[in-house]
Amino acid sequence: MLAKLSSRPVARRGAGAGVLALALLGAGLPVAAAGPADPGLSRFYRQKVTWAACTDPKAPDDMQCGKVTVPLDYARPGAGTLDLALARYRATGPSRGSVVLNFGGPGAPGVSQLAEQGKDFMDLTNGYDVVSFDPRGVGRSSPVSCGEGEDAAAAAGEVDTARPQVMLSQLRKSVTLCTRYSGPVLQHIGTVDTARDLDVVRQALGDRKLNYLGFSYGSRLGAVYAARFPHDVGRMALDGVDTLTESLAEQGLAGVQGQQTALDDFLSWCTTDIACPFGQDRRTAGDQVAQVVHSLDADPVPNPFGGSFSGQDLVGAIGQALYSKQLWPSLERALASLTQDGDIQGVFNFATGGVSLPFRATAPGARGDSGGTKEDSPGAKAGDGAKNDRHSAKNGGLVDAQDVPTDNLPAALMAINCADDPDRPTAAQIGKDLKTLGAAYAEASPVFGRYRLTQLLMCYSRPRGTDYIREQVKDVHSAKMLLVGTRGDPATPYRWTVETAARLGPSAVVLDNKGDGHTGYTSSRCVHRKIDDFLLYGYLPPSGSSCLTQNTGWSSGTEAVD
Repeated sequence: MLAKLSSRPVARRGAGAGVLALALLGAGLPVAAAGPADPGLSRFYRQKVTWAACTDPKAPDDMQCGKVTVPLDYARPGAGTLDLALARYRATGPSRGSVVLNFGGPGAPGVSQLAEQGKDFMDLTNGYDVVSFDPRGVGRSSPVSCGEGEDAAAAAGEVDTARPQVMLSQLRKSVTLCTRYSGPVLQHIGTVDTARDLDVVRQALGDRKLNYLGFSYGSRLGAVYAARFPHDVGRMALDGVDTLTESLAEQGLAGVQGQQTALDDFLSWCTTDIACPFGQDRRTAGDQVAQVVHSLDADPVPNPFGGSFSGQDLVGAIGQALYSKQLWPSLERALASLTQDGDIQGVFNFATGGVSLPFRATAPGARGDSGGTKEDSPGAKAGDGAKNDRHSAKNGGLVDAQDVPTDNLPAALMAINCADDPDRPTAAQIGKDLKTLGAAYAEASPVFGRYRLTQLLMCYSRPRGTDYIREQVKDVHSAKMLLVGTRGDPATPYRWTVETAARLGPSAVVLDNKGDGHTGYTSSRCVHRKIDDFLLYGYLPPSGSSCLTQNTGWSSGTEAVD
């Protein structure tokens, strides 16, 4: 799962409580539902998805593509629209509707993830069409960007605790570039808007209730949806549960600690193998990783897309690969190729989300694409008939997969996290606390500390985000929701599952996965079975029950439920 880069390779969400805090801290049936109360939105709720074969030959034969149109600004629904890319696998028998997947991030594109990982969800086609989508600002749905090539290099500021004003100036420059390259969607991005989009998607699919499976950040999206639309929640499962309350600084520290633990575990495994690029001495392996990072920071190398690949890019790639033990052999080989042959392709693939290029399913629209949305009277949308090029995000239409900016994942991650964060410490506060903050992160991890600190500060000079999540997503009176927390999760600590369940109230049911890795659905037979039983048949385990794993891994090991 591409989940939680924001407490996975990035931090998120505290006036003073953000940076300052850490310094001080050291099934429903497919029946049409009624339209929205706002008459200006009714046209969006009259859509029906028109499904057709994805025209790209790389698309699985049994996957279909479509789109849904949503307002750019829900406060002004007549001020422009966005198209969202959708994909589905059809139910193999009688269907009770759809189950919608979100793979996390924030910033993970649902269409390409569903194409790559569809086999993991085929059991759900016993009762559902399995659907995913590219959220606004992500993938082919008006993708945000902070620039590529020379512009990206110019915006890639480094944390320099000795010169905070220089660093803050660099951060302002980065925000200017993000605004320039992203278009109007950047002003209307974030989980609250995406939750409203999700309700439009639900209606366009013909579902009376939303059945949903969200991973990592996807759990945040699910929780916000449940708070905003409690009576429209069907069967909802959240795996790798996000925090709804912690500041960006607190989340960053949790992420640093979790990833350092995961790196230590990886190196303990790697050094038992003669092929380990860091030798067989576990005591020195960690220092060697740090040396490779420092070397690339001092002298970055070209990446396959014409930009540069630095030590901090390597840190992000390693962090991405540590979410699952199944990726450890691939990470070992990628690091060996880097250190022994100077070949960055393997680690670069991890840095770009585990694949070298985006999934290419041609978009519905003017370039001979199939799939789309049948609308009763949606009205003219911004960019109708416009050329679908790199700048079509500014017009609201879908972009072609090959035109998705290579930095869309990190750019969307930061944009969404900052939009969800109400805290903006002042320059004076940051300057005052930066050394203490840097020391806390460096102590937690000599490898991941600076990377996370840089990401933590990226919200500086961006508009203040919403306080809806922190203040309003609680005491949710919806149908029961299944929350899965994994004890050894390096990105979403198990305590977040417990805290979020308590915050959501009696509707939350907790399943304790006593295993390792980020999320449990694709690594634990027990978790997989329990989520499927709930989504397909409505069977919920007792809250507080456990999945016990003697030998981790999807293909081996004995598992039981306590």
